[in-house]
Amino acid sequence: MTVSTVAINRQMRDFDHRDSFWLFGYGSLLFKAGFCYLEHRPATISGWSRRFWQGSHDHRGTAHAPGRVVTLVEDPGAQCTGMAYRITPDVLEPLDVREKNGYLRFTAELSFHDGGADRGLVYIATADNPAFLGPAPMSEMACQIASAAGPSGPNRDYLLGMARALRELRVHDPHVLALEEALLVRERGPRRSGSG
Repeated sequence: MTVSTVAINRQMRDFDHRDSFWLFGYGSLLFKAGFCYLEHRPATISGWSRRFWQGSHDHRGTAHAPGRVVTLVEDPGAQCTGMAYRITPDVLEPLDVREKNGYLRFTAELSFHDGGADRGLVYIATADNPAFLGPAPMSEMACQIASAAGPSGPNRDYLLGMARALRELRVHDPHVLALEEALLVRERGPRRSGSG
């Protein structure tokens, strides 16, 4: 189910007084930013874990066959590594449209891998949004991802692109890697034992 969050997000005024600010990317922004930015730096936020629990009815799936994309879920003690982009306010208008299917703007403390910290913006789809799918067995999520596709392409490409981007960042995310493995095992099919 698609319910636009654009109007809600445009009421957020946390960074109105700044010429530039940080945006934390942890999903498709890792491998497909799609906007101009002033600089980018690997960063981590604390207390959140990345999970393939959000439905995608508008990018990697359809209303009748939604894909699965990542959101962040609160997880005390956890850390989520992604990419921080320093952006100008004009970038938010198209980002609000891109993230309209359930994602809301939040602020979080970003810790940069090369030192320092700053507050930044992050889009999170919380459990109370209509497109939230929640947890499921890895094999079930892999099956859904394997079969879903939407205007932004196959859902499998989203998962594999994210796994590749995380490897390039030298980030070990057990949830993403387990789901990638489940997808690849499914695509390879059952192994046949040799005769003799």
